[in-house]
Amino acid sequence: MIPGIGHNQGPSLERGRRWRSFQWQKAREAAMPKAIPLMVVRMRVTRARELGLDYKAYAAIRQATGRDILALLFSSNALRVFRADTPEIPLPEAGVLNAVTGAQKLALVHRPLGPDAVHAANPVLDQVGPAPKFTDSWTQMRDHLTASVQARNLVGDQVLIIGDTGLERDWSAAARAAGYLEAGRYFGRTG
Repeated sequence: MIPGIGHNQGPSLERGRRWRSFQWQKAREAAMPKAIPLMVVRMRVTRARELGLDYKAYAAIRQATGRDILALLFSSNALRVFRADTPEIPLPEAGVLNAVTGAQKLALVHRPLGPDAVHAANPVLDQVGPAPKFTDSWTQMRDHLTASVQARNLVGDQVLIIGDTGLERDWSAAARAAGYLEAGRYFGRTG
């Protein structure tokens, strides 16, 4: 009998199952590398540095998604931009963003901030758009975030969301993003 679609070719349940199971497990272990080659680890350490991430966070995201991070999506809270009359990112955060290479730096800003004013005051950002409203339904939030990501020719799991509130943590699931990182951890804030 030929296994159907979705069958993983595992051991059958017929007589001699234990022996076949043992052989199947041995073959599977032999096919999977025990460790990542050193050259790959070095490349990933370098890539984590380019993104401003620690290696542990980058490796976890890379393992979970199987993709590289091509964009960092910040909330205005994560960037510490709260007032429309002073839309500049504080110097410590701006310094971290200036060091990021090889990834788009995106931001979604909460009202009353205007995306155009924040973008004009912070040329380090590649794109700034409005954040989903607090009153949006899950579907509206998902559609808003998906449109923001797709407008940059990206898919969700190529984008790491960096935020500062529980609502922004939900953005990660809604956008099917690569993950979520607390702004304090990303920017190295203490307390």
